[in-house]
Amino acid sequence: MLLKTVLLLTLVAQVLVLENGLLRTPPMGWLAWERFRCNIDCDEDPKNCISEQLFMEMADLMAQDGWRDLGYVYLNIDDCWIGERDDRGRLVPDSKRFPHGITFLADYAHSLGLKLGIYADMGNLTCMGFPGTTLDKVELDAQTFAEWKVDMLKLDGCFSTREERAEGYPKMSAALNATGRSIAFSCSWPAYEGGLPPEVNYTLLANICNLWRNYDDIQDSWRSVLFILDWFVKHQDILQPVAGPGHWNDPDMLLIGNFGLSYEQARAQMALWTVLAAPLFMSTDLRTISPQNVNILQNPLMIKINQDPLGIQGRMILKEKSLIQVFKRPLSGDTNVVVFFSRRTDMPFRYHSSLAKLNFSSSRIYEAQDVFSGEIISGLRDDTSFTVVINPSGVVMWYLYPIQKMQKTVQKSH
Repeated sequence: MLLKTVLLLTLVAQVLVLENGLLRTPPMGWLAWERFRCNIDCDEDPKNCISEQLFMEMADLMAQDGWRDLGYVYLNIDDCWIGERDDRGRLVPDSKRFPHGITFLADYAHSLGLKLGIYADMGNLTCMGFPGTTLDKVELDAQTFAEWKVDMLKLDGCFSTREERAEGYPKMSAALNATGRSIAFSCSWPAYEGGLPPEVNYTLLANICNLWRNYDDIQDSWRSVLFILDWFVKHQDILQPVAGPGHWNDPDMLLIGNFGLSYEQARAQMALWTVLAAPLFMSTDLRTISPQNVNILQNPLMIKINQDPLGIQGRMILKEKSLIQVFKRPLSGDTNVVVFFSRRTDMPFRYHSSLAKLNFSSSRIYEAQDVFSGEIISGLRDDTSFTVVINPSGVVMWYLYPIQKMQKTVQKSH
């Protein structure tokens, strides 16, 4: 019976849900959860609690410190903003922590050239125990978010059944589209079903969601980054083809600027998430982030690569016994990005390779630009041997582009 219901809902969703035209490149922005979690104690910790003031401060910094101009435009509220449902059944924010309401916050973000994202949960309660969005409240909540001028919805899946998720996520997508407001839709659905077919129908997801959480929540540790990365690599044959303009796999937030990653590990997460064509959602305190971490997150070439209009997700192409892994992502204009990633923990490793080993064309000559240092390596042919030195838990990242040979034609005059 469950299978028949899911199949029916899939067919209905494919009829009702339309392409919303949003997120043609992976979204970029700031998200509260990893850094600030569910801190609602504004009496004890007013500077760091989930509140209107926190989001306004982050919005100011996104506009003032160059984040917005580089593409980090989404200011996303996560769990713990909800106060209750009112007498009409509508969600209302906590009146003490969000005294002016969500429309005020959306207007504030929009005045700075930003977009506002909000959080809800397809269940009886949110993950942290606040009122959820049950099936009978889907249309009401979608309309409420549209009236509040929200630009993105993250819909979580705590305290829901498999049947409720199978009905609720397509229903919310249709409801958002029906509001007439452009609202990007971030789904947590696959993460609650194990992330893989046949439990997860990625064809359906690509029709109803702009991005989706595939797997576990990221934690502020290098171990967590590797855990998620390894899952993505193990299942890349399934995941890589389903990503593209308007619909993205989401390995979860960037940890850069927090407490769990070293400098090399922070650069590695940024490079690997970029190769995976992942959304770039920072979750850090922009008031205290170090210049070193700002440089990683604001690397303009890195952002250009992440935002490549082809929207092809990269993949691991080599796994060496030396614990070096090589990732490659094709980009527009016949360019590519390659990441040499060290899983070693002992010392810098000298990795020897060639473009032929990385499946580059034998008929081209390439230049490579080191994404972090800016150094240019010229005249690379497929048979050219090269060596890169990769720090422990670190990366070397190359942006490679072909050099076109110009042939002069000599014309004889008569």
